[in-house]
Amino acid sequence: MRFTRIKLENWRNFLNVDVPLQRRIFLLGPNASGKSNFLDAFRFLRDIADPQGGLQRAVQTRRGISQIRSLHARRGSVVVEVGVDLDGEGWTYRLELAQDNQRRPVIVRETVRHGETMVLDRPDEEDRNDESRLTQTHLEQVSANKAFRDLQEFFARVRYLHIVPQLVREPDRSVGRSRDPFGGDFLEQLAGTPKKTLDSRLRRIREALRVAVPQLKELELGRDERGVAHLKGLYEHWRPKADWQTEDQFSDGTLRLLGLLWVLLDGNAPLLLEEPELSLHPEVVRYIPSMMARLSRKSGRQILVSTHSEILLSDPGIAPEEVLLLEPSAADTKVRLASEDEQVRTLAENGLPIGEIVLPMTAPRGAQQLALL
Repeated sequence: MRFTRIKLENWRNFLNVDVPLQRRIFLLGPNASGKSNFLDAFRFLRDIADPQGGLQRAVQTRRGISQIRSLHARRGSVVVEVGVDLDGEGWTYRLELAQDNQRRPVIVRETVRHGETMVLDRPDEEDRNDESRLTQTHLEQVSANKAFRDLQEFFARVRYLHIVPQLVREPDRSVGRSRDPFGGDFLEQLAGTPKKTLDSRLRRIREALRVAVPQLKELELGRDERGVAHLKGLYEHWRPKADWQTEDQFSDGTLRLLGLLWVLLDGNAPLLLEEPELSLHPEVVRYIPSMMARLSRKSGRQILVSTHSEILLSDPGIAPEEVLLLEPSAADTKVRLASEDEQVRTLAENGLPIGEIVLPMTAPRGAQQLALL
């Protein structure tokens, strides 16, 4: 199950984007080029399809249509359209949005296609008779999405995680949070996992962490006297009976790698990652793509990753078709496959690592002037 294509119109940085998507995608571009905004289009669909979400909430958390619509868009709706492969069956979902006089988001058009068959096409006669219906998508309504429920469930399972170690270290911040993408309730997510699954994953994570953190001997999850979840690690030490350490004593790299390993093992829905190389040793970063590829082959999971790391992109298994280049201009950001560039294809075919080829293409102009500051 995966996204096969995404089309964006007037979405944040992007006036017009239409690109195919492989099972593994790497997003490259300078700072503020729109990598996070590109990934947010998938999160937006997830937030709409989530049983606890919906269109109004999804737009509200992004501060309204005026904040979602590209600053360069003179007119026209905000459009998010995706192609999806669900067990070999092709689906297309398209959502066009505007806002009414009260600045509420309203649906201009919502369509669902299953292959060549149109399953849903709104507005329909009922919508025209009651315009308030256009403040909700059929995607979020159980009574209306029966014909494409599999698509709704697919969107709702999309996962995004960008661990902020400081949030993990302060478990009191998890109060009131649920599935926080930045790790505010990360330990509670672990604690809520069935014990058999939790033990199996922690065992695999411990084995991987021992490679990156050689002193780590044991890794456990428990609760304190207040019932707050804590990770505990036992490290080899010059003292024969070293004490256990909790997550507030773990390094940033250990917590980020632990979060990355957990989310890679957690399910088979599309996974969105931002700069997984942060805080990690280069030799650990080097093997992240192959680790992703192996887990993806096993689970069929699609992974979309933003990165600035040449080391991460040094993996010889990364093909130009898996790399999207984001190129900002005065008007918007263009997105294209690296494989569309003949020079990139030629250099890759001759064995040059993809990172060495494409990162200079996305470097900000005049970056050397920073040395004169």
